[in-house]
Amino acid sequence: APWALCVAARMRERFGADVQAMATDDGIVLRLPDLIDDADEKSTFDADLIEMLTLDPDEVHDMVTTEIGGSALFAARFRECAARALLLPRRSPGKRQPLWQQRQRSAQLLEVAARYPTFPIVLEAVRECVQDVYDVDALQQLMRDIASRNVSVVSMTTQSASPFARSMLMGYIAQFLYEGDSPLAERRAAALSLDPALLAELLGRGEGAQLRDLLDPQVVSDTQDQLQRLTADRACRDANDVTDLLRTLGPLSTAEIAQRVTEESRTQATTWLAELSERRLVIAVRIAGDERWADAQDAARLRDALGVALPVGVPAIFTEPVEDPLGDLVRRYARTHTPFTLTELATRLGIGRAVAGDAVRRLIDSGRMVEGALRPLSLSPEAATGHADDVAAVGENAVELCDADVLRMLRRRSLAALRQEVEPVTQDTYARFLSGWQSIGELRGVDGVHRAIEQLAGAHLPASAVESLILPARVKDYTPGMLDELMTAGEVLWQGHGSLPGDDGWISLHLAETAHLTLATPGIQTETSGTGSEPEASQHDRAQQVLDVLERGGSYFFRALADSLPAEPALDDATLLATMWELVWGGRLTGDTLAPVRMLLSGGKTAHKSRRSGPRTGRSTRWSRPSVGLAGVGASAPPPRPRMPSRTGPATAPGRWSLLPQIETDPTVRALATAEQLLDRYGVLTRGSVVAEGIAGGYAGVYRILAGAEEAGRVRRGYFVEHLGAAQFGTTGAVDRMRALSEHSPLPSSSTPAGSAGKVAATVLAATDPANPFGASIPWPVRDAGVPDDDAPHSQHRAGRKAGALVVLVDGCLGLYLERGGRTALTYTEDPDHLGRIAAALRDQVTHRNVASLIVKKIDGTPALSSTHPFALALTEAGFHTAPQGLRLRR
Repeated sequence: APWALCVAARMRERFGADVQAMATDDGIVLRLPDLIDDADEKSTFDADLIEMLTLDPDEVHDMVTTEIGGSALFAARFRECAARALLLPRRSPGKRQPLWQQRQRSAQLLEVAARYPTFPIVLEAVRECVQDVYDVDALQQLMRDIASRNVSVVSMTTQSASPFARSMLMGYIAQFLYEGDSPLAERRAAALSLDPALLAELLGRGEGAQLRDLLDPQVVSDTQDQLQRLTADRACRDANDVTDLLRTLGPLSTAEIAQRVTEESRTQATTWLAELSERRLVIAVRIAGDERWADAQDAARLRDALGVALPVGVPAIFTEPVEDPLGDLVRRYARTHTPFTLTELATRLGIGRAVAGDAVRRLIDSGRMVEGALRPLSLSPEAATGHADDVAAVGENAVELCDADVLRMLRRRSLAALRQEVEPVTQDTYARFLSGWQSIGELRGVDGVHRAIEQLAGAHLPASAVESLILPARVKDYTPGMLDELMTAGEVLWQGHGSLPGDDGWISLHLAETAHLTLATPGIQTETSGTGSEPEASQHDRAQQVLDVLERGGSYFFRALADSLPAEPALDDATLLATMWELVWGGRLTGDTLAPVRMLLSGGKTAHKSRRSGPRTGRSTRWSRPSVGLAGVGASAPPPRPRMPSRTGPATAPGRWSLLPQIETDPTVRALATAEQLLDRYGVLTRGSVVAEGIAGGYAGVYRILAGAEEAGRVRRGYFVEHLGAAQFGTTGAVDRMRALSEHSPLPSSSTPAGSAGKVAATVLAATDPANPFGASIPWPVRDAGVPDDDAPHSQHRAGRKAGALVVLVDGCLGLYLERGGRTALTYTEDPDHLGRIAAALRDQVTHRNVASLIVKKIDGTPALSSTHPFALALTEAGFHTAPQGLRLRR
């Protein structure tokens, strides 16, 4: 129910139309006016709806208390509270009073009480709703779980209502069938006004109980200097800057202006003011007995609000009356100051505290200002006792005032300063977090594949690992048909990024709706897979012929594409196929499914061994069978027909082919999209993660975007993971989830009994998988009791993020690195229990996944057959058998 109140309020604000909400234990029903005209608006609306459903956890309490007055629950609770307080006495105590009459009397009382923000019965009714009826804390925790991705939000559109929704729709009809007969209290409660400070005190979460101890004194002091433009980076450098200074801060004296001018130009401040005065851009006024300079555009406000005498020559356009002159001056003062008292405001403006208090009260009621014990005691020792006049003018419990946006900024910066003092998590904790953040082993079905691709969009992956390791690691029940379903529906596409030895290559997956932001800049791969050497110019000409046909639009089967090419020079199937794959690996050409890549992988020695799916064999016809009919038994078969080109094309070119969409050319838009994609992929972003991605511009380009996002409060920067540098960025939900993970789930020890609840299974990942942090954000661990790989006896075998290699993680710790094909295994643990889990994970990868076989030839540089290494024994116990090359396991 409180969630429904908040969502309806955000929708009213977003669409500017009346939105009705009904909540049950099963869900929320929202009634919206018909605001959607076409498919594009429908797609935009779906995205906006998900955004409106997710609330800021820190704003949940305030939003609920603001919207509670318009609910039927509040009207009922107010009637009960008023009756308990004997404000609705019965004229005949011995007789029953009808409910409709109680509602009418309650409505009349509420109509009067709503005028007084401190009326105790109204506040008590709000308190009952928020604390006794609604579970607002649970809603706040749910929003935190959504931010940290412990809870996922899935959007689904159905043709008909589900059984749950169908029953809710019946309840919706029952609730609103007689809406015109709703009691007056339910309709008039929307005009409710509350004293926010008193209500916060009543709910036990007043500003004075939180912010005075939370706000960092140094942060408040630094922010005050920034708002007042007293820092060197915001100092005025010329006369135009002085005009902007007066427009932003309001009237200032000559000495105050000089403080805000760069040191080398400070002597010119008087000259600049004289020039601006002659041009009638600034005016000299007298406020509170001081001579000050003011922006000419403020002439009407200063005259009407403060009674300032204006000099001669002010343009008439600047002297026209404004709607709320005093309110404008107070708002500007609040926007450019950290917490202040009413006395300071009145003294600065040269007006009485009662006059200033009236303007402040209006701003507090509108939510633009906040009152309470806000200033840290170290900055204002007298704030602990308060000023008697301030208390009388603003409120009993109010000591300081602050602009709402400035207070949010102070809170955000103070929290960031406090979090910097928090001890960073270990690298093992970050590895555990990254596996959970990328949903390793958690997704299911086509929707799970869609989510995995959304997170992996743009990442360069070995083609042989995509469907054998990377997607199955995330989606428990993954089958190739799930990916084909998304591709044939036009939701997902793929791009090539260069070939690998053995009919393999680098590819990336993209969501169609954001492909223009995540696709790489295309090129043409000049190396061909054909035999012999040809001039590079002829290769380019063939590629250009294919591009000319595809640029006409549409998708082509292989044979249709061949028929559309110019007759001269003619291209045979083999040459055309090689040209097409050049365009594929150059990032220009793509297929409507991943079938061409699968067929290519089935014909060679790929980086990752997977089950082969060879070309489909054709059915035998009567012309291809030996003739046994009229020619007689034993008669010789007719001569075979000459082999003609297949109408479906070569086996490695199935499906339709088309050009990839155009990429976004604006570098700023692409940089922003890249930063958002990396944050979505890693949660907590480090320099190593960006470098491993091979992003154009490197970490410096992404850093500028993330630094701007941090200033806007969208991400946090700090030292979150130890030994990975201080310039780390992460979303609030990701950082909180990672730190919560460090407080729980301790690493398993060798003493953990088998089969216990604390036992954690090992995870097998491709070494190039973004979920593997080692070799990217985290350096590879040292081996051999602290001896680095370079100094080890078998230093020719070193771990790396290579295509074909595997890693096995045990609760965030690197346990094993397996080179391509399993030739050499490098162990990073001596715990027999961990080694047993690693061997079992490798066995499951072969028996239940898409890895065809594994053969381990060497373990830590020694032959596996003659090795006495504990890992060799663990492999044997897991089902690996001896072979001439080493320990082997087949499907």
